[in-house]
Amino acid sequence: MALQHWIYWEIASQPFLEKEISLALFFLAAIVAVSLLSFSKGRTWFDALALHPYSVVHRGKWYMLLTSGFLHADLNHLFFNVFSYFFFASALEQIVGAEAFAVIFLGSVVLSDIPSVLKYKDDPAYRSLGASGGVSGVIFSYILYDPLSKIYLFLIPIGIPAAVFAVLYLAYSFYASERGMDNINHSAHFWGAMVGVLLTVVQNPSVLQIFWSQLWY
Repeated sequence: MALQHWIYWEIASQPFLEKEISLALFFLAAIVAVSLLSFSKGRTWFDALALHPYSVVHRGKWYMLLTSGFLHADLNHLFFNVFSYFFFASALEQIVGAEAFAVIFLGSVVLSDIPSVLKYKDDPAYRSLGASGGVSGVIFSYILYDPLSKIYLFLIPIGIPAAVFAVLYLAYSFYASERGMDNINHSAHFWGAMVGVLLTVVQNPSVLQIFWSQLWY
């Protein structure tokens, strides 16, 4: 199971459900709805919407970079991605605003798959799906604003500073991607995190000062 899928964060002071519908909540509902509907469609939606690098490059189906982020392989895959997303998305949206949040989440979903497309563009058998790239982008964007917040791994009662978790997460994702340890697209996790950081900095360069000031002062 991917490291990202075993985390949670305590947000007692920042409730997810707001008086007005947020984009964070909208994307959450869309992920759940599309995934559940796809389960009842057999391979129909999977073949049409999952990331298929061969079709992206050779058939021009670039929309798969986006649609694949709203599909999941099964209920466990869906649950763990939604679970991770739930604890960070609304908090981040409250900090950066709805439009910036949408750029970070959707941009991370799309751009995190580019390395996989380049690597598997001539492999007709390869497919990938899931919101992990977008979730990683959201988590790492939040970490820029609050690097000392505590992240808890299941079965480990001691909170890990978010900045430390970020280093461990990137190292593990890169290692697992290079080794091809399992069927999880660790590349999307790694690049989703990096894209989330990049898009956050591009939209608000002062976040770097916020990040370093909290680490060193």
